[in-house]
Amino acid sequence: QVQLVESGGGLVQPGGSLLLSCVVSGTIFEIKAMGWYRQAPGKQRELVAGISSGGSTNYEHFAMGRFTISKDNANNILYLQMNNLKREDTAVYYCNADLSTSAARRFWWGQGTQVTVSS
Repeated sequence: QVQLVESGGGLVQPGGSLLLSCVVSGTIFEIKAMGWYRQAPGKQRELVAGISSGGSTNYEHFAMGRFTISKDNANNILYLQMNNLKREDTAVYYCNADLSTSAARRFWWGQGTQVTVSS
């Protein structure tokens, strides 16, 4: 069974920083790509940033220049460094992985970690 467990969320003042982590565990054959998504109250879940198996990254416009996605391949950990946080970044942040197990290839989601930006 595959598990994705996020951590690092919390309450931060505008302009502050947070580092989110996502540990992927289980019997995994291959991780194709990973990403961070977020969902604010009353809004649809949206992509924040993604990273391919080769390390190529992509960011949504609101994340460019402020957020950095990275990964530790050896330990199957995904990170999201968030700087200069704004009130509109308040949301539940979810880790996503497109990976293969011995059974199938599919998308997996973590349970989410709350990020609240407020003074």
